[in-house]
Amino acid sequence: MRSRKKAGSDPRIPVLAGMIILLVLAAGTAGILIHRSNERRAEETAAEAEKETEPEEEPEQEAGAETKTEERQAKIVADTLPNETKAPAEVPESTVGTVPEEESTLAEESTAAEQTVVASELIPFTEELRFAEYSKIHTDPAVLYRVSGPGARGLTVCVNAGHGTRGGASVKTQCHPDGTPKVTGGSTAAGALTATAVSGGMTFRDGTPEPVVTLQEALILRDILIGRGYNVLMIRETDDVQLDNIARTVLANSYADCHIALHWDSSESDKGAFFMSVPDNGGYKNMDPVKDTWEISELLGESLIEGLRNRGVKIWSDGSLDMDLTQTSYSSVASVDIELGDRVSPHTPEQLGLLAEGLADGVDLFFSRAGNRQETGQ
Repeated sequence: MRSRKKAGSDPRIPVLAGMIILLVLAAGTAGILIHRSNERRAEETAAEAEKETEPEEEPEQEAGAETKTEERQAKIVADTLPNETKAPAEVPESTVGTVPEEESTLAEESTAAEQTVVASELIPFTEELRFAEYSKIHTDPAVLYRVSGPGARGLTVCVNAGHGTRGGASVKTQCHPDGTPKVTGGSTAAGALTATAVSGGMTFRDGTPEPVVTLQEALILRDILIGRGYNVLMIRETDDVQLDNIARTVLANSYADCHIALHWDSSESDKGAFFMSVPDNGGYKNMDPVKDTWEISELLGESLIEGLRNRGVKIWSDGSLDMDLTQTSYSSVASVDIELGDRVSPHTPEQLGLLAEGLADGVDLFFSRAGNRQETGQ
């Protein structure tokens, strides 16, 4: 008879039980891993979604780069706008409150049409001018002020501040263009064929050099004449101008209607003002170009003296002294040397202003009288 074994003693049962337990544990572990993996994926998905909704962080820019970027953007925007809709450019601080250039130009043109305008230009000495070949010093230009507008007279006055040419006293020029000798004395003796190109002038008792005062007077007279509508040819506006007496006269002949040389006499009696008149000498008055100008030059001198007298300026004698001058000998326009006093005469700013007003009055008289003479055929 075969013997029967007990169930608890079957060796396969423990093995099966162990395998089952292992399978259960493995399934649980896998489930946990899958769960954790799903949670991580969910978190990553949420993070990516959140990142997409937030603005991207811009990289740091160098100083000024942000401003340049904005400017470029603004330019691009502006360039795409139609002209009529573009915003006006930002005005720099330095120009705030100023008139735009186009409007300013229009305003100036409008004003110029209503007001007197003064323009200046340099006038060089050139060899083709009449009598130019007799000049020895002529490297500097004169200055011509032209007046235009309602107050312009269309007449030019040459204002010649006497002296003021360095080295001029050591140079000699021919007294008369025809080579004849002087007929009167003066700084150069009668009978001389040559004279000083430009003398240095005298010195006032207070130590002021004459060229300084003649220049001061010339500048004041210039401004008054311009204010009255005259063009003005200024021979000298500085302490030194390299133009001798012949060069000064040649320029006046070519660019002015009359020539006034300003001087003070070397006497010490406060004698008053007078002009150098044309000598009463037949040969001299018949010399070219004096024969064509001596009468009109006399009219200019007389008019200047009257203008000064009417202003209360002291006048010496009858206001004239005959003198054979280089200036007169080469002049083809009305021309005078006027002495406005002497070494002891006052030359304060007030006195110089008074003299200038009197001279300007004389210029007015001269052109009025000269015009009347031409109309009457005298």
